[in-house]
Amino acid sequence: MSASPPPRLIAEAWEALFRAQVAILRDISAEFPEGDLTMVEYDLLFNLSRLPDHAARPRDLNHLLLLSQPSVSRLIERLAARGLVTKEPDPNDRRGVVVALTEAGLQTFRRVGVTHVQSIARRFGDALDVGDLQTLIELCDRARLGR
Repeated sequence: MSASPPPRLIAEAWEALFRAQVAILRDISAEFPEGDLTMVEYDLLFNLSRLPDHAARPRDLNHLLLLSQPSVSRLIERLAARGLVTKEPDPNDRRGVVVALTEAGLQTFRRVGVTHVQSIARRFGDALDVGDLQTLIELCDRARLGR
């Protein structure tokens, strides 16, 4: 078993990761095509698009988004009013609802996603190669999962 890294190195690594994330997010946010969706709305549609049946209970979405539960509820209401998601009774629990991506929501997500992904590719494509990106994914997953 190897020795734990020194606390100062841990703090420096954290600061490097945090500052990189903030700088990259600023760059990508500045290029985000907010005509159809905000970045937060896009994130909710993105997460729904990756789930089975493009649907989830709001409480399950809470774990995927970086928002408080009341903020997620308001976000869902706004997207439902625009026809991008629906809210239906949960067939497994009458007290709950299921939020589902509509066809219009999926098309809006895909249209905005093309521009957003191009922005991400420009930001990462010049700085990291395929091996770097694979290592970054592995390191972020290990840090997120605490392993």
